[in-house]
This record gives sequence, C-alpha cells and structure tokens, in this order.
Amino acid sequence: MSRKPRATAGKTGVRQTAAVPKASAELAAAASKAPLVAVVGRPNVGKSTLFNRFVGGRPALVHDTPGLTRDRRYGDVEYFGRVFRIVDTGGLDPDAARDVIGAGIHRQAHRALAEADAILFVLDGAAGLTSVDVGLAKTLRTLGKPVFVAVNKIDSPKRDNLASEFFGLGFEHLWPVSAAHGRGMDDLVDAMTEALGLTSPIEPEVDEFDELFAPDVGEALPSDEQRAAEDLRRAPTGPLRVAFIGKPNAGKSSLANRLIGEERSLVHDQPGTTTDPVDTEINFLGRAYTIVDTAGIRRKARIEEDVEKLSVTLAISQLERADVAVLVIDASLGPSEQDARLAGMVADAGRALLIVCNKSDLLDATAAGELAQKMKDNFHFMSWAPYVLISAARGDGVDKMMDAVDRVSAQHRSRISTSELNKFFAEVCEVTPPPIYRGQGVRIYYITQGAVRPPTFVVWANQPKGISPSYKRFLMNQLRERYGFRGTPLRVFIRNKSQPGA
Repeated sequence: MSRKPRATAGKTGVRQTAAVPKASAELAAAASKAPLVAVVGRPNVGKSTLFNRFVGGRPALVHDTPGLTRDRRYGDVEYFGRVFRIVDTGGLDPDAARDVIGAGIHRQAHRALAEADAILFVLDGAAGLTSVDVGLAKTLRTLGKPVFVAVNKIDSPKRDNLASEFFGLGFEHLWPVSAAHGRGMDDLVDAMTEALGLTSPIEPEVDEFDELFAPDVGEALPSDEQRAAEDLRRAPTGPLRVAFIGKPNAGKSSLANRLIGEERSLVHDQPGTTTDPVDTEINFLGRAYTIVDTAGIRRKARIEEDVEKLSVTLAISQLERADVAVLVIDASLGPSEQDARLAGMVADAGRALLIVCNKSDLLDATAAGELAQKMKDNFHFMSWAPYVLISAARGDGVDKMMDAVDRVSAQHRSRISTSELNKFFAEVCEVTPPPIYRGQGVRIYYITQGAVRPPTFVVWANQPKGISPSYKRFLMNQLRERYGFRGTPLRVFIRNKSQPGA
C-alpha cells in the first residue's frame, strides 16, 4: 500500500486503544487528563457510528431505530500521540423528551455537554436540515464551547453539495463525513485536535503506518484449550473488568449507578431500558474497576425486535472481555432456568462468576430461606459459584458484593505449583485410582497447571481415552476440595505422555 505519510485517521478512523496493546496503560493514563468531546445531535443521525469510528470496533450499538442510545458511553482516542476522550449521547428530540425514557436520554446528554470541553454536533446530510437541528444549534452556541459540525452520510464527492444547506446554522466551518466509511475523518480530527490544543507528534513512516492500522483479522479461538492458551498470554492489566449480566429488570443498572454514584445508566421499571453495554471506571474503597452494565438477556424464543437481538449479542460479547461476570437476579422472583443458562454461558466463557440476588429488601426471613433453597436447586450443577444478597436501592450488601468480586477474581488467577499438584494427586490416585480401560490400567504420570483465568490443568496419562468424563469431574472436585477455586470454572485436559514433547 502506497501512501504519503501524514497525520491521518486512515481507513479505519482514529487508532483504537486495542490496536496497540502495549500502549493501553499509557493511553488510559493520558486519557484521564485529556480533553473530553461530547457527540450530540438529534436521533438517528449516526452519532454512535461516528463514536465507533473514533474508538474502533463496535462498542456502541448501531441500528436505524431512533432513541437506541440512552446512556453516556465514553471512549479514549489516540491520534498519532494526541489523546482525547469522547462521549456518545442519546438523540436530542424535544418531542421525545415528554416521556420518562426520553427525559432520561435528554438528562444524560445534557450532563455530557456540561462536562465536555468541546462538542461534536452531528447532522444527517442525507435527510437535510430540520427544525430540531436549528433548535439544537441555538442551544449549543449558548454554551460557549468549541463546536465542530459534522455533516454525516456524505459518502462520496458527488454528495458534498448536500452539506451546503447546513451553513445556514451559523457555524463558520463544517466537515462532510461518512462515519460508516471513514470518509472525511482526517480533516475533522485534525481540526478537533488543533482546536483542543493537542500537540502534533512526529509522523510515522509508511510501513509503520500500515502496521498500526492493519485490521485485526484474528479468528475466534475454536476450542477451550486454545482459549486457555490465550488467557495465559493475556496478562491482566488495568482495572478489574466487571460485567453485570442478567434478565431484564433485575436491577443491573441500579446496581451500576449505586457503585458509580450517579445515574450513568438510565433506570426505569420498563424492561429493556439499557440497550448498549455501558463502561465506567470507578474507584471503590481504593480499588480500581471497570463496571460494564449490559442489556437484559431474555430467552432466545422471546427475543423478537432487531434492536433487542443486537443488544443481547453485545451483552453476551462482554463476557469474553470481562474478568468477573456478576449475574444479577431479582431476589423477589427467585432464580429461573434462564438464569441457570446465563451462568452456564459464563462458565463456558471461562470467566469468574458471582451471583447477586438483588432486591433483598423485599424479602422477609421466610422468603430468604426459600430463596436459599431455590438457589441450591437451580444452580446445583455449579455449586462452586457463590452468591450474595444485596439491595441496590438501599445499598445493603454492596460492600460485601465487591469484596466477593475481589475474592473470585483472585481465585480465577490463582496458580498451584507443579510439585504441590503432583504430591496431592499421588494421594488422590492412591485412594481412588483411574478406571480400567480395555483391560489395561490407566496410569496418570503427572499433572501441571497450564494457564490461569480460568485455572487450566493438563493431566499426562498413558491412556487418555481411559479417563472417563466422570473421573475427570472427580479430579476437578478434588482440586476444588483441596484448593478452593471458589467462583471460577476449571478446565482439565488429558494428554498422552507418548506424544511428542510430552
């Protein structure tokens, strides 16, 4: 690929933090002191698509349904050494603000405007200028902050003339862009970083440019064993990432807001209020966390709307990124089959798991006892997963919950030495030896822990097929009985000692 080196966002927009993993901690530190840009506009003009173009990947839900974005979503942007933060907001529409959800969207957007250093005003070039755009322009001019006007959906030079009518809003400059295709992003970001007073770094060589912006073409790891190897390679860095998952209306957003100390996620008794995962970094009793509030996950047969399907897909995808998954259950209703399925998904993803029974303030002593029995029955297949009672509304048990999050995270990362493991397993096999396989005794030579997050063990034997699933479960139970591993799934792989390298 031949390009003249220049400060440009490239074909994928500005560089995402994940594009250069070694710099993620440095970027996070720089972003904590960086200026903040709020992305605003009326509904369905492409704000979330533009936000995604800035931060990379698809962290914000995008669909052609107005009002889809309801909460504030923050991202860190590094543009050739110039770092700033960006916040996506819901669509501002005076008519929609009359209902509870619409009022909450407006409240969140105005909070973002209040804390921002600059504003990115997004307009729909294909739809043309509207009265709502005119009203928003008047409001933004009163704030006394730099306003950058991006006319979106201008995806070719032939459509540039569509942007001309937006000069009627009274702003001196505007930038025709296509958030979907990345067109026009170079000039827009150059103007933003210059106005924000960010210094221009040395521009990279062409081959370095191509390497920085090469798309991630890695495929999902197809097996548990390969995922375990990836877990070992990815040493945990930065704040502990905690994802709240559960059915709609279990209280995930209320719990997130309780920890954050403000209404970052919109809370309402209408199920499905949260659509996008919302990430927030917090400091709780001196410990750093990234809290991820996700959309409620219903049974697949009950998911009908396209938006909800996308929301559920994003919520499930957060499991792969989380260190700890907190499954939130409505204690007044008790656990359900869907909750058990979600817990199974967490175990399959290899994440640490804590089950939280919210709304404990609605339980009396009798109901609490019945809940305990229901929890035992519903999660009989994963008795290793602890649960705590809390009330997000009152704050009861939240400290205890976060202590439990730290404990299961520590168990998730724990490692047992090979010498200790083999000493222990010699005792286990002496008391309960492996079964006979095809008339021959199965011999376990040794065991080693190959990975953490989750703890993963490799057992070397002369007859791997002779280790039955039931004996494998027995080995995992013995590991838990001796070493705990409370709150984390385990993986055990059987290998033939005669294999090369064994």
